[in-house]
Amino acid sequence: MKSRRTFIKRMSLAGSAGALVPGVLSANEDSTQPTSIMRNEKAPKVLFFDVNESLLDLAAIKSSIGKSLNGREDLVPLWFTTMLQYSLVSTTARQYADFGAIGMATLKMVAANNGIELSDDDAKAAVSPIKSLPAHSEVKEALALIKKAGYRMISLTNSSNAGVAAQFENAGLTEFFDERLSVEDIGKFKPHTDVYDWAARKVGVKPEECMMIAAHGWDIAGALWANWRGAFIARPGQQLYPLAPLPEINEPDLLKIANRLVALKR
Repeated sequence: MKSRRTFIKRMSLAGSAGALVPGVLSANEDSTQPTSIMRNEKAPKVLFFDVNESLLDLAAIKSSIGKSLNGREDLVPLWFTTMLQYSLVSTTARQYADFGAIGMATLKMVAANNGIELSDDDAKAAVSPIKSLPAHSEVKEALALIKKAGYRMISLTNSSNAGVAAQFENAGLTEFFDERLSVEDIGKFKPHTDVYDWAARKVGVKPEECMMIAAHGWDIAGALWANWRGAFIARPGQQLYPLAPLPEINEPDLLKIANRLVALKR
């Protein structure tokens, strides 16, 4: 009986401590819920920015893809997730193809699965607006604030080197960035951990000195699992992955994130 009472007492203490001690769950906590990383009041050395949807507005490409699918705009999210899926299939199989080529191939797959005929030329035309997307309305003001605060700013994208160069030129974003990095140079797609490790080495900093700024839960999850810091742009339709750690910054637009980053420099 004594040993039983001791066991119950210890379990009770562990439950009450769950709210106070990191890593200890109380009886009411769900172990599947994400745990937030500790708040870091020190400014990161390097900021890495995702490009598509994070900085650039995808409305034009969504419209173009929808038209190519006989007006089935409801299939656009399926196309995007299929494109991401097969980029990761390629990475897992140690293969690499340009993200644009994967976009065209997966568009044809989605079309075929829905009884829509789509030629190679049609697919290419549908994907082509990706190079001339405008920036989201708050992006230039936000990037100007971040740059003025003295941050080192680098883009890190699944797009090709030529692709992101054209995107930045057309969107007027080139001047804000110190460097552009593309997964083309490592032959693997985000969110593979090797990409984040490579990017940190490329710019000469430790992983914990990097912050990923992105509007995709999978990109933030990949960065955090690679021991980076994260800032999530919670754009409409985007969610954090519930089984990944929480980033220290979670705001609905880049301008609010910029203000948080500027405050860290003070």
